[in-house]
Amino acid sequence: MAPVSEQPAPQGAGGPAAAPLPCPAAAAELRRENGEERCPGSGSPAAGGGGALAAAGGAGGSAAAAAEPPDGGWGWVVMLAAMWCNGSVFGIQNSCGVLFVSMLQLFGSAEDKQLAFKTAWVSSLSMGMIFFCSPIVSVFTDLFGCRKVAVIGAAVGFAGLLSSSFVSTIEPLYFTYGVLFACGCSFAYQPSLVVLGYYFKKRLGLVNGIVTAGSSLFTVSLPFLLRVLIDSVGLYNTLRVLCILMFILFLAGFTYKPLVSNAKDKEEGKKGKFRFPPEKKIFNFSVFKVTSYRIWAFGIPAALFGYFVPYVHLMKHVKDRFGDSVPEEVLLLCLGITSGIGRLIFGRVADYIPGAKKVYLQVTSFFFIGLMSMMIPLCHVFGGLIAVCLFMGLFDGCFICIMAPIAFELVGAQDVSQAIGFLLGLMSIPMTVGPPIAGLLRDHLGTYDVAFYLAGVPPLIGGAILCFIPWVHERQKLKERAKTVDGETTEKMLVNESTFVSDAAEKPVKETESGL
Repeated sequence: MAPVSEQPAPQGAGGPAAAPLPCPAAAAELRRENGEERCPGSGSPAAGGGGALAAAGGAGGSAAAAAEPPDGGWGWVVMLAAMWCNGSVFGIQNSCGVLFVSMLQLFGSAEDKQLAFKTAWVSSLSMGMIFFCSPIVSVFTDLFGCRKVAVIGAAVGFAGLLSSSFVSTIEPLYFTYGVLFACGCSFAYQPSLVVLGYYFKKRLGLVNGIVTAGSSLFTVSLPFLLRVLIDSVGLYNTLRVLCILMFILFLAGFTYKPLVSNAKDKEEGKKGKFRFPPEKKIFNFSVFKVTSYRIWAFGIPAALFGYFVPYVHLMKHVKDRFGDSVPEEVLLLCLGITSGIGRLIFGRVADYIPGAKKVYLQVTSFFFIGLMSMMIPLCHVFGGLIAVCLFMGLFDGCFICIMAPIAFELVGAQDVSQAIGFLLGLMSIPMTVGPPIAGLLRDHLGTYDVAFYLAGVPPLIGGAILCFIPWVHERQKLKERAKTVDGETTEKMLVNESTFVSDAAEKPVKETESGL
């Protein structure tokens, strides 16, 4: 697959598409892509192939004659299934503060000086592994399709969560909950992002907002449900109840019906033929040749070292500061409600912001997330914490809902699966190490104040890095247009030269015939 920098700028994404040129055998050269020959403007490769995401028709796609996303129909069912996926996966992850407190009470002891540090690794590993597996998931998604990957992932997640309900110490949870359950969630989650590009184009921002709002709905309701369940049936049975969510997710994966882009794919689908793609397509590192994507892929992880800290440690911080006199689950409720509102609002707003300028929404969200994290230790009344969580949730929703639309803008529909996979994989590192470091500071200092102050610094730095992306992306598109114009001029010269040679060869023949 050719790098985006070598592709003509798509219509509606900042530049006019190159007009299709004729392909006479004597003149025009074939364009090569992944070892396949593609005639400029012909629409389909000479040797079959082409990723499924080519049918998505997102910004930056090639000129292949792929079917336009239906922007409706069965896509609404897919949207609801993807919404359940986001809700069940991240609803459980974002409610880990309630589970964290229960784990401290069940597995901890007063003599353990590093209790918060060791226990935080369970939730931190779980969130980190979801993103760490993403590059691998993107490869499997390209090879086997969204439906198979999502269904198998949900089954693995179900097994991991169920096995977590039978452990007796904290250490086995590192594997059952932190690795097995999280890997299953990762394989179920990423296809829910990619499959939306098959079914939606004009409404992609809105649909992403609705889908990602699913995690907000679950984040709002699960903390209270978990508190009731833990108090009544204990931690182990609570984990078994949560397995119901994963089982429904297993069924939801079957709705990811693949769209067939051309007749050749239909024939291969009927024959059940599986063709293993070339290595350079499996590991598509060409996305890193796109400068704007490269900045985005490293700027976002730089901003996320403190992102997950409030979700893990805020409940314990409230207990340390206010005791049992306040309902700490209300804070997760506030985060969830405003996060859902933010995803719906900013997802729709993103549809009206052209091209890579959508990144400015993420810059704004990181600025406010960092500022709100720093304000948590300054809140000495519970009402202040509620206000902080309301603002933090709103801009958290903004950051989450426009990740997929930005990826489509920067690399195009053909490369978006692995582009998202690489990004989520890089995000896993800061999201994994952040909460344990915060727990270590709590164990040594006796308070979370310094941890929350430090958690607010990376989002400010990452937001500053992202500010350069629209400028870089615009310069990149200008170069692509110049290259496209030069290519058109060269091809026209070849056509004219071929015509001249052909006419010169035919002229003596005609004169000879007329003389006879």
